[in-house]
Amino acid sequence: MQLPVLAEAERQRYARHLSLAEVGPEGQARLKAGAVLIVGAGGLGSPAALYLAAAGVGRLGLLDFDRVDLSNLQRQVLFDGEDIGAPKAAAARDRLVAMNPDIRIEAHEERLTVANAARLVGDYDVVIDGTDRLAVRYLINDACVLLGKPLVSAAIHRFEGQLMTVVPGRSPCYRCLYPHNAEDLVPNCATAGVLGVLPGVMGTLQATEAMKLLLGIGETLAGRLLLYDALNLRFQELRFQRRADCAVCGDDPTITSLQDSAPEDAVPALEEWSVPQLVERLSAPGPAPVLVDVREDYEVASGMLPDAVHIPLGQLPARFDEIPPGEELVFICAAGMRSASACRFAQSRGRRAINLAGGMHAWQTRRG
Repeated sequence: MQLPVLAEAERQRYARHLSLAEVGPEGQARLKAGAVLIVGAGGLGSPAALYLAAAGVGRLGLLDFDRVDLSNLQRQVLFDGEDIGAPKAAAARDRLVAMNPDIRIEAHEERLTVANAARLVGDYDVVIDGTDRLAVRYLINDACVLLGKPLVSAAIHRFEGQLMTVVPGRSPCYRCLYPHNAEDLVPNCATAGVLGVLPGVMGTLQATEAMKLLLGIGETLAGRLLLYDALNLRFQELRFQRRADCAVCGDDPTITSLQDSAPEDAVPALEEWSVPQLVERLSAPGPAPVLVDVREDYEVASGMLPDAVHIPLGQLPARFDEIPPGEELVFICAAGMRSASACRFAQSRGRRAINLAGGMHAWQTRRG
């Protein structure tokens, strides 16, 4: 590939990059030649787009069909009050062009569908998933795997975030970790709430992964799920492997075209219980549900629910057989996101799994 030449003004703008041996003039030229599609110009897409534009990625695509709402401004830092009511993709483009007029910003004011996924994803080098709908995440994953495009996917919930990178042909994909599409499993920001700075952290990490992929440096999160707990300011990771029975990247895939990956193919959503529902179930006659706490050691030191089994999420694949038999498994974490991941893993093992909504924070708040 013939790399573009950096103008003198670009050398001044990116001087701090040029002084890094891992980047230098050639690396900056690679960024200039790169193209990244950001699906969702919201809480995650905003910081990712800002940092990629500032870094000099030559072409950024912003895919979003929504309009700016006042409630977005708590976390979607691409926008301000004057943007309320404007299309997000167009408003984001204007902000980024004003910040760095030397790069190309493409606003796609449309929804990602089976009909347009190949056209949109295929036109970029790396895809960043900043959506909040699980069905769309599966479609993005499938499009990236089928087209051989690296994907950086993140999710946020209340005080917790998750991040993974998919490198087709070299790593497991999103379906390897989450085989089923449980559309209603994790509530979106509007229903569950989210700490405003959380998507800033996760979106910036997405930009970091995308830049590493374009530069060809460092170690990506391929095969690792990064977990972030904002309340305790701790990171952990869960390693996972490619599934031989994965529907899209397995040995005998059933998804061989995007037409096989329609978002409407969702299986029934996993169950989620509120604290009052769990209390009622625990006091009901008959076998009690099996409680599984997937928090870390330092978190459970302050207390667990009575009779709960403790298996940190990162150890769950290796220790899953330690979970006692029972018709109902209730997974518990700090705020409900890690336990949701545990539920999906348990579902892939054929067990009925129930997520405690709000986790231990909700239990402690509502139980006093």
